Amino acid sequence: MKVLRWMAGMVLAAALAWTPLAVSAQTIQLNGAGATFPYPLYSLWFEVYRSVSPDVQVNYQAIGSGGGIRQVLAGTVDFGGTDAPLSDEQLASASVPILHIPTVIGSIAVVYNLPGVGTGLKLTPEVLSAIYLGEITQWDDARLKALNPDLRLPSLPIAVVRRSDGSGTTNIFTTYLSAVSPQWAERVGSGTSVSWPVGLGGQGNAGVAGLVRQIPGAIGYVEIAYALQNQMTYAALQNQAGNFVLPSLEATSLAANAPVPEDLRVSIVNTPDPHGYPIAGFTWLLVAQEQPDPVKGKALVEMLWWALHEGQALAPELDYAPLPPNVVALAEAMIASITHQGQPLLER
Repeated sequence: MKVLRWMAGMVLAAALAWTPLAVSAQTIQLNGAGATFPYPLYSLWFEVYRSVSPDVQVNYQAIGSGGGIRQVLAGTVDFGGTDAPLSDEQLASASVPILHIPTVIGSIAVVYNLPGVGTGLKLTPEVLSAIYLGEITQWDDARLKALNPDLRLPSLPIAVVRRSDGSGTTNIFTTYLSAVSPQWAERVGSGTSVSWPVGLGGQGNAGVAGLVRQIPGAIGYVEIAYALQNQMTYAALQNQAGNFVLPSLEATSLAANAPVPEDLRVSIVNTPDPHGYPIAGFTWLLVAQEQPDPVKGKALVEMLWWALHEGQALAPELDYAPLPPNVVALAEAMIASITHQGQPLLER
């Protein structure tokens, strides 16, 4: 983390060149909760932002996308974090219109713990879905050995690890499995919480990472930043074009080369790009379009604007891909639509 703080300092000088409008002489508390997927970046963002805007303190609880959605709909937080866009039904149930402000793009690494094997594991969509369906239960299964002839796969049971909480990471992962496996789509489906056929549950990305590290033979899915911070090994996945791809920044960015609707609710799994990584997704901050408090509302839109611009420079340092220009433009218009008593809060 010391290295990350040093990198943050390098970016901070540029960030300080832009100063948001003063909103109060006293410290303004902005409270958010939700996704663990972007938490490493949000933690750094909000620390840097306090240096940029000393009047504003942003607090964020990484409780999972499901919890973030519930708290936003209940109006108990100023913003929520989610990797799973709200459904039409959820949006209709809200007392005020809820906006999806994208922040970055992340990839989900399929991590594993195979003593004596190390890196180099390859997985196809069919094999990955069969593991999570409980149909492939041993690491020396013929299907795994055929994919990995150069690896000495052990005769070891596969310990499947998945999330136990409502999770946007799970939504991205299960949306991918539903896209590539008709059997998965029929039996399990997608969502922030599903009825898992097999597996041990971990709380948050950190919980899944911890279980995989502890259990020889384990396999799980975590946002790539958690895999790298925990020095975990992860698989190359076969994409739609038939290429085996690792979750690099470039491959994650390529996955975002897709049409994006104006409301910014979009899935980018199973990209057709020949070099794109197949399990990637946007993560969003959920905010009420009509803000009840003008002071907090103005502080919120200024923070969102900073994250959409200066904050993007920090994203690659933690292996998140910055937003493409077309998405930034749509998000700018969305932030500009945030109001108090019908009056825009963003002054640009």
